[in-house]
Amino acid sequence: MRLATILVGASALALSVPAQADDLRDDLAQDMPDLIALYQDLHAHPELSFQEHKTAAKLAERARALGFEVTEGVGKTGVVAVMRNGEGPTVMLRADMDGLPVVEQTGLPFASKQIGIPESGVETGIMHACGHDTHMAAWVGVAQLLAERKDEWQGTLVMILQPAEELGLGALAMLEDGLYTRFPKPEYVLAFHDAAQAPAGFIGYSKGYALANVDSVDISVPGVGGHGAYPHTTKDPIVVASSIVMRLQTLVSRESNPLDPAVITVGSFHAGAKHNIIPDEAKLQLTVRSYSDESRKLLLDGIERIAMAEAQAAGMPEDKLPKVSVKDPYTPSTYNNPDFTDQVMGGLIERFPNRVFEVPSVMGGEDFGQFRRADPDNIQSLIFWVGGVPQDRFEAAARGEVELVSLHSPFWAPDAKTVIETATEAMAAATLDLMPRSGG
Repeated sequence: MRLATILVGASALALSVPAQADDLRDDLAQDMPDLIALYQDLHAHPELSFQEHKTAAKLAERARALGFEVTEGVGKTGVVAVMRNGEGPTVMLRADMDGLPVVEQTGLPFASKQIGIPESGVETGIMHACGHDTHMAAWVGVAQLLAERKDEWQGTLVMILQPAEELGLGALAMLEDGLYTRFPKPEYVLAFHDAAQAPAGFIGYSKGYALANVDSVDISVPGVGGHGAYPHTTKDPIVVASSIVMRLQTLVSRESNPLDPAVITVGSFHAGAKHNIIPDEAKLQLTVRSYSDESRKLLLDGIERIAMAEAQAAGMPEDKLPKVSVKDPYTPSTYNNPDFTDQVMGGLIERFPNRVFEVPSVMGGEDFGQFRRADPDNIQSLIFWVGGVPQDRFEAAARGEVELVSLHSPFWAPDAKTVIETATEAMAAATLDLMPRSGG
């Protein structure tokens, strides 16, 4: 069955079929007005990557009030909240905090009017266009439910607020600042992300690779400039760079295993400034996506090989060969341990009838994968999706009446209540299942 068909069916069932009734859901219902107010406050006051000072302080104070041991400033602006509750497993729950340099156009009464300066140095509006505000509100909701239920679980709960997910740098910054040495090291790591292509109330998961390695590659192609009327007196870098762009496509189509997904996209090609002047340099910017380390190496090695070979084929002298640079650090792929995924999702399938489905992996990136990669032999991790599209809009899109917007769109306005409600219950229930009381 195609995923689109599954999603259409899910949109009809997601909210019409009640999940299991229990006191967890009843208590969450009591908390929802406060969580929605928090969400609206977070939405109206987003902060950019590594600038989440007020956001972090606000949520750290809430965690302290619940009895967590709280440390701020981990990985620049990250927060670590620890609750020790006897012998048992250590479970880490993560939410990301940063907004995006996007001017909001949702028309919501609590729309962001914040202004800031991102790493580009250009002043811009700021918006939670990726739904991190729903992630943080759910994080608080889970913290409240679990703090109230200390007699139902045992072990160590580590809840973290991560900065700079949008830069792909925040998870690594927290790890390098001692996340696994200064604080209890987890055996299990959980997170969720809202989804802009799935109906509100839907829960989706992938086993194995869920999100891709993300590499940013710059290629500088030198040449010998001159008059456009006399190209024979030049070495044209535009022609060489164009050949590189075309040949790069064969890395995926002819060198990669068709069963091992890979993407090479040239997102920027800059050269020259006038009609009749052949420039002395062309610049390319690429995004490269892969899942396995082996596939990543094949692509990156191939990019450099092709760039050099095309320049040499064009007769470029040795001192005019391209320079290929790969941004470091890169965002590694996110891997959901299959057995662990089955364990967690098995419980959620029972709790949320007809609302939990396995979905294809995507080539988007998420630095959540860093938390498992730091010790893959001893840490199991899972990130899952929670649909955020209002049900009526999703059904209208299925009929072809409207187009769905994506994450990072200035128009992204999820059904926040359903996202927060679903994610909070799912994360809390999964954590309780992972940390049962002895004999319970």
